[in-house]
Amino acid sequence: MLLHLGTFQLDIDSQQRSVWHSLVPQTRVVCAVLFVFATALTPNGHWWTWALYATGLLGLIGWSHVTLPVLLKRVAVESTFISVVLLGTLFQTSGTVLWRWEFLQITTGGLLVLGSVTAKALLSLLMMNLLVLTTSVPALLNAMVALRMPSLLVAIFASMYRYIALLVEEFTTMRRAAASRNSSQNPRRQRLVIGNIMGCLFLRTYERGERVHQAMLSRGYRGLPPVAELPQPRRRDLLAVSLLLLWLLAGQVIYLR
Repeated sequence: MLLHLGTFQLDIDSQQRSVWHSLVPQTRVVCAVLFVFATALTPNGHWWTWALYATGLLGLIGWSHVTLPVLLKRVAVESTFISVVLLGTLFQTSGTVLWRWEFLQITTGGLLVLGSVTAKALLSLLMMNLLVLTTSVPALLNAMVALRMPSLLVAIFASMYRYIALLVEEFTTMRRAAASRNSSQNPRRQRLVIGNIMGCLFLRTYERGERVHQAMLSRGYRGLPPVAELPQPRRRDLLAVSLLLLWLLAGQVIYLR
């Protein structure tokens, strides 16, 4: 296997049985990437296109028997990180001014961009989380190698997944040690302690990463762990990709009329 699973489990629905699970990992990755690209490259304001894409995506989520609360929770957490970027798209100069306060203004053009970017981000997050939930991490990384993705990028993903649990454990230990010394009673003091912990964690992570990398090189590591043999695409995989392309093109044809 490409990766030893010694960390938290991302792919909690990878053992389910459905039409989506019957596809080989390479096909699932290709379908997810095509969907994200088609969604992101759709011009602003094409609401019927995104409605068609959302309908098909919701059907795929239902057919894949994914754990819906986990999917929604992950999308909600990830959405908080892009909310600042989404808010920045609201303040545009094009269109009719609906609200103004000093140098800030909300226009119809800003609302159009905000709604379009939000729809693109939401659909893309749902699709990528569906892929991660239903595909085991080793199979996902092996599929990336089979699709000739850059080996450095695959190695970064593999190392990140393998060692991020160590960082969480290290941070928990340092925070517990700080709490045992009654250093978190004052909110201002608590923020200072958390900042110092993050700085120490960065230094420890850098030093441990260097030691791990040297140990891997001494054991013959050349940029990518051994890759497991993956099943070859079958007729159903070609059919799935073909149907996906027709579905994506149908969403664009709506506005070509």
